[in-house]
Amino acid sequence: MTVRNRKFPLFIVILLAVLTTVVSACAPASATEGLKMAPMSEMSDEVRQAPVTVQEAYQFAVANPDVLTQLPCYCGCALLAPPHRSLRDCFLEEDGSYASHASGCLICTEIALAAVEAAGAGMSHGEIRALVDERFTGRGPSTNTALPAE
Repeated sequence: MTVRNRKFPLFIVILLAVLTTVVSACAPASATEGLKMAPMSEMSDEVRQAPVTVQEAYQFAVANPDVLTQLPCYCGCALLAPPHRSLRDCFLEEDGSYASHASGCLICTEIALAAVEAAGAGMSHGEIRALVDERFTGRGPSTNTALPAE
């Protein structure tokens, strides 16, 4: 192999290393980066064994119940006895302990993840509420959740 042929593979390796660095630097940040999220060690066994999307939704709910209290749920849980009052009730019991409802409900998880995304983008509670109402109205009967005071 000539000197020129040996330099070619080295050039390719260097080029790939540079491209990998550039691409990873341009990758979008995680939706949860910078948000208050509860550690997985505080989650129930059911949540720890759930898909990552459910885990992330519960981590956000546990750490940010004030956000979920101001968001309606559109899964029909308002028809349960007793009826849920907000998205918070899907994730947390009255005393703040784990509620299993959202772990098996795609709509609850989708709404919570929309809130994660919006909070990560710096939206206010009122803006998050407007986003949730716009995206999820019509998916099912909503909870009777008061609008944020903003």
